[in-house]
Amino acid sequence: MIAGQLRVQSIPTVFAFHQGQPIDAFQGVIPPSELKMFIERAIEAAGGTAGDDGLAEAIEAAEEMLAEGAASDAAQTFAAVLGEDPANAAAYGGMVRAHIAMDALDQAEAFLNGAPIEISEAPELEAAHAQLQLARQAADAGPVAELEAAGEADPQDLQARFDLAQALYANGNAEAAVEHLLTLFKQDREWNEGAAKTQLFTIFDALKPNDPIVLNGRRKLSSLIFA
Repeated sequence: MIAGQLRVQSIPTVFAFHQGQPIDAFQGVIPPSELKMFIERAIEAAGGTAGDDGLAEAIEAAEEMLAEGAASDAAQTFAAVLGEDPANAAAYGGMVRAHIAMDALDQAEAFLNGAPIEISEAPELEAAHAQLQLARQAADAGPVAELEAAGEADPQDLQARFDLAQALYANGNAEAAVEHLLTLFKQDREWNEGAAKTQLFTIFDALKPNDPIVLNGRRKLSSLIFA
C-alpha cells in the first residue's frame, strides 16, 4: 500500500522518513559516497547532525537487521557508519559478524586483521574474533548424534566430549556445549594443554557478557578452579 502511495516503480527504491513523511529518496544502486551524502542529508533535514547519535542509531538498526537474518543489509549499514567513523569499534565488530553470518569467513578475517590499531583490542573486536574462531571450528564439527554415542560408549573419551561440545555449539546449543566443557574440565583440567578452559573462554567472549549462559558458566568454572 505504501509502495503504491509513493508510486514505487523500481527496486531498490529507498525513502528517508521523518515524523511519518518522506523527506528524501533515491532509486537504483548508488555508490557508497552518494549513500553517505543521502544519510547526511536525511539527518540534517530531520533537525539533527551526522554525529555520534546518528551513528549509534544506525548501528542499532544494523544490529536488528543482523538479528533478523538480513546480514547483507546489516553489512551495508555498518559500512556506511564506518564511512563516517572508520575507527568505530561497534560498527567494525558488526561488519565482521555480518560476514560470518554470510559464511564469508575469509573476508571476515581479512576485515578483522585490517582493523585500526587503536581499536584492535576493543571488546567488540575481541568478541568478533571469538565468533570467527568458533565459526571455523563449526565447519569441521562432526554429527552430534555420532559424537553423543561415542561419549556414552566411553565417558573417559575426552576428545569425543570436546568434539561434541564443538558440534553442539555449531548447532546453536551453546548451553549444552558449555556444560560438556565444564564436565571435561572437571575430569581433567590439564587435558590437551587446558583445551576445555580455553574453549570455554572463547565461547564466553563470543556471547554477550550478560548472557545467562556466560554468567552461569563463569560461576561454575570459578567453582571448579577454586574447589
